[in-house]
Amino acid sequence: MTPATIRPITSKADRKAFVALPFRLYADDPNWVPPLKNEALGLITPEKNGWFSHAKAQLFLAERDGRVVGRISAHIDTLALTMPADQGFGPGVGQWGLFDAEDAATGAALIETAEHWLRDQGMTRALGPISMSIWEEPGLLVDGYDHPPTIMMGHAKPEYRGWIEGAGYSCVKELFTYDLDITKEFPPIVRRIIQSGERNPRIRIREVDKSKFEEEAAIILDILNDAWSDNWGFVPLTPPEIKDVGVKLKPIVFNDLIRIAEVDGRPVAFMITLPDLNEAIAPLKGNLLPFGWAKLLLWLRRPKVKTMRVPLMGVVKELQSSRMASQLAFMMIEYIRRASVARYGATRGEIGWILDDNQGMRSIAETIDCTINKTYNVYGKDL
Repeated sequence: MTPATIRPITSKADRKAFVALPFRLYADDPNWVPPLKNEALGLITPEKNGWFSHAKAQLFLAERDGRVVGRISAHIDTLALTMPADQGFGPGVGQWGLFDAEDAATGAALIETAEHWLRDQGMTRALGPISMSIWEEPGLLVDGYDHPPTIMMGHAKPEYRGWIEGAGYSCVKELFTYDLDITKEFPPIVRRIIQSGERNPRIRIREVDKSKFEEEAAIILDILNDAWSDNWGFVPLTPPEIKDVGVKLKPIVFNDLIRIAEVDGRPVAFMITLPDLNEAIAPLKGNLLPFGWAKLLLWLRRPKVKTMRVPLMGVVKELQSSRMASQLAFMMIEYIRRASVARYGATRGEIGWILDDNQGMRSIAETIDCTINKTYNVYGKDL
């Protein structure tokens, strides 16, 4: 086989080719969900992605006989460089992601190319795949290939694991998603904890008010940046990123699916739940034209879905070791569970990702009879 030629992308046409490759490589995979091409282009276009306000990236294409056969991004997040080294990032740690390849040799060459770029930028360690921010699609799918991912979760070919580990990488962190049958009531002990919270006049679990989107987002961001600040891989979200996320997610934000917990009138916890947009976009094959946009708008009016995803949940640090923290979590989960079933027809929930060492959240998930349905590995290697 002729070795692939690898080159940095230099044009808008290159970016389109970068986005197009997975559509060919996963064409026969029934569990791959084609992203909307405009969204995928926006992710890698600095003018359209607020993450680039504190990061830089180089994208590479692998070509053979005039055809694209692989892709990868190499990137450096300047905020990640300032994080404590014992939390995964820190000085000298760069990343790579958006990795796809037609064959093992091309995959190895792409990873080596990304490593060379990171070394040239002064990096001494690489983590991957992270595509492209830790808040987007971190990790390589290593278990759970038999069903599609939910919104904002990744998919990959099973052989990628061997290719990455064969390049000298070892797993540094596992991320889990948990599956839950939300048509069933929670175990009696959980129901008693919820009822106790409902009798406590200090506690209020409220819906967000979408008409005050920016104000509510600021409350959630304050809790998030406090609650997650000691977690592995944490990088604070910045105003440009929040603005972009708001534009993308506002159409699937519904008041009854996002809750804020208040104690003595102070917001101390939140839970965000999103209808699984992947169910709606999968049939569109990446295109909103000619009729995809109309179908999507109709769906967004009042989505009926099988699955709801909980991408983010947090409790302020001062409460994290207390019994109230789990009580607030159970209450928010239960109220959103009821709304998901009654108003959206959902039967399944997915919670995560959750870090392998986040014993608090893993315990909550297991107590309500969740089971792990997907595992994602983040790999590391000294350069």
